[in-house]
Amino acid sequence: MAPHRRPRPARTRAGIRTPALATAALTSVALLSQTANAAPTTDDRPNLEEVERKVDDLYRQAESATERYNAVRERTTRQKKRVDTLLDDVARRTEQLDEAREKLGSFAAAQYRAGAAAPETATLLLADDPQAYIDRSRLADRLTARQQVVVDDYIGQRAETAKKREEATESLETLTESQTRLKAVKAEVQGKLTAARELLSQLTAEEKARLAAIEKERREEAERKAAELARQQAAATAAEQETAPGTTTSQEQSQEQSQEQSREQPQERSQEQETVPGAAAGGTATVDGSAYAAKAAKALAFARAQAGKPYVWGATGPDSYDCSGLTQAAWKAAGVDLPRTTYGQAEAGTTVSLADIAPGDLVFFYDDVTHVGIYVGNGMMLHAPKPGAYVREESIFYDGESSIHSLVRPA
Repeated sequence: MAPHRRPRPARTRAGIRTPALATAALTSVALLSQTANAAPTTDDRPNLEEVERKVDDLYRQAESATERYNAVRERTTRQKKRVDTLLDDVARRTEQLDEAREKLGSFAAAQYRAGAAAPETATLLLADDPQAYIDRSRLADRLTARQQVVVDDYIGQRAETAKKREEATESLETLTESQTRLKAVKAEVQGKLTAARELLSQLTAEEKARLAAIEKERREEAERKAAELARQQAAATAAEQETAPGTTTSQEQSQEQSQEQSREQPQERSQEQETVPGAAAGGTATVDGSAYAAKAAKALAFARAQAGKPYVWGATGPDSYDCSGLTQAAWKAAGVDLPRTTYGQAEAGTTVSLADIAPGDLVFFYDDVTHVGIYVGNGMMLHAPKPGAYVREESIFYDGESSIHSLVRPA
């Protein structure tokens, strides 16, 4: 039998060990181990800031993919129209070819009844290269002028029909590739949105409240910057109005030899210059040309009427929109056709500075130009923000001033 041994006393911080402390330490280690094994996701769970950053990034990626989707879908639509046109053309040419073949067949039958070399004419109808067959045969020697026209017409139509069939085949292959690409981009968008929703679903009620508070602070800061922009524009407009009379007087004095022209110039200016709607309320820039002002007013009236409608990627109305779908529809209501994507719209007008921005201008965001809104004045815009949101009026600084890429006047 093994000798009975008394347990060694455990050392405390002072150097003495006690059995009780040792047992407590072992128990604590066991409990910590059990806790770690039972809920490993707690430590690995991203914090609120990480979730917010990841969600914003996923929404940005989804919006970028949406614009690619819009571009591919637009290209696919054009290709489908081309394919349909080519197929219709091929069908028409085939019908004409059949008519020409019937004429040529009648000619061959008549030759046969007359005792001519009908087999040669029949071979012509079946030849892969009718012209080459004619060149190396004696048939051409026996053709009348009218008959030659029939043969020439048949040869030309056959060659053109073959060419159009080849074009249609190539276009169909391109269309198939575009449709495959369209499905891939669609799946990419849906994947990004699903990932964003899953991250948001992991937030606790307290975290969701904190996130809402952060977004409120950002919105208030963005509105403050918008108000400052409106104040600066109002000051600039007032300064221009104060200096305008003096400028006109000096021009009149310096043009004594053309006084009549000097008197007409201010009148023409006053007729052409018009403040875009919204300037009186918050001091926005003025735009020379009543034509643009009228179009901008129509575009803004349409955009305002869409407020509250949901953002849906790839949507162009009337019940839902994505960002470029909204701006395209708004300016279409004003009689201006814009491209479907943000990339195209950014190139469809005149670039203006932030100091000169006026209602109706398009505001583009981010380095990859994947978001757009329509300026309403006072530093504010109407836009379709992101999935889960609705068309609304918001500061153009909603995501920080550095996110603004460019400003474009589309008409």
